[in-house]
Amino acid sequence: MKKTLKSLLPYIIVIVVVILIRTFIITPIQVVGTSMTPNLEDGELMLLNKIKYKVSDIQRFDIVVVDYSTKPLIKRVIGLPGETVEYKDNTLYINGKEVKENFKKNGETNDYNITKTGYKTIPKDKYFVVGDNRINSADSRVIGLVDKDQILGKANFVLLPFSKFGFIE
Repeated sequence: MKKTLKSLLPYIIVIVVVILIRTFIITPIQVVGTSMTPNLEDGELMLLNKIKYKVSDIQRFDIVVVDYSTKPLIKRVIGLPGETVEYKDNTLYINGKEVKENFKKNGETNDYNITKTGYKTIPKDKYFVVGDNRINSADSRVIGLVDKDQILGKANFVLLPFSKFGFIE
């Protein structure tokens, strides 16, 4: 019995390490729906970095996974705490200054002002997130601002399909 247990020990250690990594550091996540088209497609498999925001701040244009209701949502961070956000004529304005969105988007962004969330500026520990498919996305324009503790991590590495394998921005 002791010899059998000793021979199984390396496998047990590997299983425990994999479980710990998946639980606390990095885990696969699947894109569901078309809200991030054209950059992410329905069914793509990505890695969710769960510790990224424990050691660094959330940045504008990061792709994040939001714990919303019964399912995780993949969105892009647009507005940070303390900022005002406005879309006018399909142009993003942060604190009244034009900001270029240097990523592909589907459709035009309808005029929008952060005051529709009930705030003049984004409060501490809240974020304004949107999908890249501006025509079809349940995001902060619909669900409101998201709390920092709802952000599960950063998702910027595509595993599948292999044709897109690697980091995306």
